[in-house]
Amino acid sequence: VAHPYDFYSLRYVFAGAERVKDATRRAWSGKFGHRILEGYGATETSPVISSNTPMHYRAGTVGRLLPGIEAKLEAVPGIEEGGRLHVRGPNVMLGYYRVDAPLQLEPPKGGWYDTGDIVEIDAAGFITIKGRVKRFAKIAGEMVSLSAVEEAASALWPDSKLAAINLPDERKGEQVYLLIDHPEATREAFVTHARKKALPELMVPRQVFPGAEIPLLGSGKIDYSAAKVQAEDLMTGKLPGLTPG
Repeated sequence: VAHPYDFYSLRYVFAGAERVKDATRRAWSGKFGHRILEGYGATETSPVISSNTPMHYRAGTVGRLLPGIEAKLEAVPGIEEGGRLHVRGPNVMLGYYRVDAPLQLEPPKGGWYDTGDIVEIDAAGFITIKGRVKRFAKIAGEMVSLSAVEEAASALWPDSKLAAINLPDERKGEQVYLLIDHPEATREAFVTHARKKALPELMVPRQVFPGAEIPLLGSGKIDYSAAKVQAEDLMTGKLPGLTPG
């Protein structure tokens, strides 16, 4: 809602913590004349690992590693492209102090910090985040990114809050469920959207719960632990009032 003049003196705009939506990127570029330079990091890496820059930029990625940082990808069963990212460099913390050994510093093994993220790194060094290891569902032996499901749902319902949750399934191991605050969201609409975009059938949620109240943390991020409990309660009937769409 700001006027373009409000940002006339800005030179660079950096974003992190959450994935930048394509619509947000287009809005900033079109209205304010600035590219959002998306980056990535963790508290344990002081806190930056990579970033796009004005000279080296690729939309949809989190840029390239900062100077002095090494990276390696650990293969994850069920995931064919990319791997679990480990980084090493002068920015990585010295270690953790555990509750059970408060005076003993536990350094990262070999200096490598395990980010817990599944990423792809292209030939030019640009990093694309595919999702957290914990945020993958294993359906019939295949790994499905819950973040990718949310991205697809956000493209269909761009102004909605939503959360993709994986729950156990006797037949397929796990299944994906979508909580969304949009009152008219349906699974059928998601199926149609997925077919138009040639998305894998496994990405289609087993059920969509429209009109859900998405739980948030104090930081404003989605509270996935609470969302999972909510999804479980909806499936078992402990939380009546929401009809699957």
